[in-house]
Formats: sequence, C-alpha cells, structure tokens
Amino acid sequence: MTLEAEPFAGKKVLVVGMARTGMAAARFLRTRGAGVTVSDCRGRGPLEPEIRKLEALGIDCEVGGHRPETFRKTECIVVSPGVPLEQPVLREAAGRGTKILSEIELASRFLRGKIVGITGSNGKTTTTTLVGKILEAAGFRVQVGGNIGVPLISLVESSASDSINVVELSSFQLEAVSSFRAHIAVILNITPDHMDRYPTLEAYARAKLNLLKNQTASDFAVLNREDRLLRDLAAPAAAQRFWFGTEVPVDQGTCLQDDGLVFSQGGKREQMVRLEAIRVKGLHNLENVAAAVTVARLLGASVQSIRESVAGFRGVSHRLEWVREIRGVDFYNDSKATNPASAQRAVEAFEQRLILILGGRDKASDFSVLSPQVSRRVKGLVLLGEASRKIESQLAGTVPVTRAASMEEAVQLAFGQADPGEVVLLAPACSSFDMFRDYEERGNVFKEAVHRL
Repeated sequence: MTLEAEPFAGKKVLVVGMARTGMAAARFLRTRGAGVTVSDCRGRGPLEPEIRKLEALGIDCEVGGHRPETFRKTECIVVSPGVPLEQPVLREAAGRGTKILSEIELASRFLRGKIVGITGSNGKTTTTTLVGKILEAAGFRVQVGGNIGVPLISLVESSASDSINVVELSSFQLEAVSSFRAHIAVILNITPDHMDRYPTLEAYARAKLNLLKNQTASDFAVLNREDRLLRDLAAPAAAQRFWFGTEVPVDQGTCLQDDGLVFSQGGKREQMVRLEAIRVKGLHNLENVAAAVTVARLLGASVQSIRESVAGFRGVSHRLEWVREIRGVDFYNDSKATNPASAQRAVEAFEQRLILILGGRDKASDFSVLSPQVSRRVKGLVLLGEASRKIESQLAGTVPVTRAASMEEAVQLAFGQADPGEVVLLAPACSSFDMFRDYEERGNVFKEAVHRL
C-alpha cells in the first residue's frame, strides 16, 4: 500500500491536535523531512511535556488556539480524531484546496501488509483484541493498533509485506478517509453515539460505513446480520459479504447453531467453538466472538487456533471486567460502556440484581432507552458526573436513585445498597472527560475504590 517514497520531504505540514495520535503523526512526518507545526486549542501549561518533546525534534508548536494564518501557510493538514472537520479553519483550508488527511489515511499510505479494520458503536476493543490473539496463535505476523491505544502511524516502521495489521477504528478516524482500504472491514453494530458531534444518526452511521468504500472484489466486508440500521444503510459494495449473528442463520459467515458458533463459506459448514467454551459474558460478546471467528477463518487461521484462543480469552480491561467479591457482592468494571446501548448490553449480561453506577459527560444521548433493562434487572441507581440530572429525569420512577460526588462515594453508596448474591456494576453510558482523563482512568479509580472497601 506504500505510495511514492518520501512524499512529504520539504513540505510544510500542519498537525492539528497534540494528543497521542497527533504526537505520533508529527514525529513520523518530521523523520520524513517535512517541516512540521502542531496546533492545539489547549493552553501551554498542561501540554508543556509534549511541547518540549516536539521542539527537541525541530517541530514548531502553536497552543492556545488555531490561528488562521498557520492554516493558510501549510501545504497539507493532518487532523487528529478528536478534531471535528467542521471547524471553520479546516473548512476554509479545504475550500482553498489544501490536502486534509486523517492519521489513519496518512499511515495507510506507508503501512505494509494487509489491514483488518474493525469499527462499531460497541465491542471494537474486545473484537480487535481477540482477532489479534487468534492470529498470533495461528502463527501470523500480527500488529494491533488504532483506536485501541497504539496509533496506526506508530506501526509503520515495524510492518512488513506479510503483516496483518488489526486496527480498531472510531467514526472520528473514518471521517476523512479517501484512499484507506481494509482487506477485511468489520462493522459490529451501529447505535446512537457521539450525537454531540453528528447532526443525525445516519450521519454517524455514514462515517462508520466509510470503512467499506475503497474495498475491491478481493476484499471482505464482515457485517452484523441482526443490526437493522447496518442492513439498511450498507448498500451493495465491491467486497465479498460475510455476516455474523446469534439469531438468524447465514450462508456466508458465522452464526449460532447447534449450541455453538458455525462458520459457513461456499456451502461448507464448520463447527468452530462450543458455547460452553466461551468465557466472556453477554450476548453482545457472543456477537463479538462470531465476528472475530469470521475474520480469522477468512485469513486462514486453523480451527484449532481459533478454539484454543477463544477458550482462553477472558475479555479486556474495563469491559465487563470482574474486580472482586466482597461479602457476597461481585463488582464489575465496564468503564468502556460510554453510551446507553453499551450500558444496556452490560446490564443484560447479568442474571443477578444490580446496583448500577451511571454518569459522566453527556454526548447528547437518550438515556430513557435504558428504562426496560433498569426496570427488570436494576435494584438501584447511583449517579455521578455532569449528566446525572439528565439521567435522573429520563429514568425517573424506574428504581431508587442516589447521587455521588466522586467515584469513591459512588462505590460506597452502591455497596451499601447491595445484598449478598447481587452485583455492583459500573457501566456509565457516558464519556469520562468531566472527571477523568479517559475511560481507563475512570475504570482504574473504580477498581481502586472497590479494593479500598
């Protein structure tokens, strides 16, 4: 997938955003001879360590706002995922004909090997991690990155012609795709999320579907057969279609049959994994495993490596992660449940009664969709963060509600309400940025508070 050698040498390139992805892109471009400037809206104080690292490489740093003249002087702009393309300075630059690239677009022009791109509103990290583990066990040369924590641009140097690059992708990363192409594109599901960034659910879905647009007849699209929105919007494309699901049989792909997951291709059916061998909880995780099995089989992974990897897989941190049991009460950390649909699936994974901790920064979400699950399975709600008032108003009358000023207090209040045999579940249905750096910090603070009990 490599384009012409060193296309950025001598060019003026602007990187927008000084988070992990922006830092990696800036370093990459500088090593290829570009004159690089990084622009960030945040003030110098919290960015001082990053600024020192960049300046030591000869990279200019602009902080405290995006200056229009900086955008006018550049030949190419690389946009970090958290930066909306609708910002006036970016719209003006696009109108002048300035090339605007996402980090994954930039990376794909240098990355060697095949790309497996995995997106969806929920389940991306679990599926990406499991695909990586199966392929590694099967003897492939595997790299895992993207939205999962390692910027794709950071995998370029270690990639090779026989690499399989398994990449978790958010809708933000897919917005500016032009030539990025995944050999296998996986869309797990589409449910309302980030409605503070997208004007409609369809606009959000279209960003996800960008993953399919550059595929060819030699590529594969792996899609959730039971996601209605995905079926309606995923128009016929060049790639070969494979489906996965747990309710409806499929001719091409993986579905639940005969108490296990069965993979079908070209009229041949193979029993892949028995249900009792799958350790991760919940119907949604069964879908994630089915998607991962489909990818692995399409790449030629052996049935044995798939079975052994799935049987040994216990999930990922902050995703229905069991923390500990105290006086008969089990504590689970699902800090990565950052939207209501994800929180719904977390609640549905349990048969026990729950004390549910919700709240954080709202993304223009509709929390009332949680009402059926809360009414059936939740004994009490503990709310914290900026969205607590909105959540309380939208779930009024379902179950008793208490509010907490901190995660420590939320854990204590939840434990006080739980009886032996019940579960305290953190599934916030919100982003973490009102109180924490990210969902990982939120989950770690939750776990620390549990251990202090």
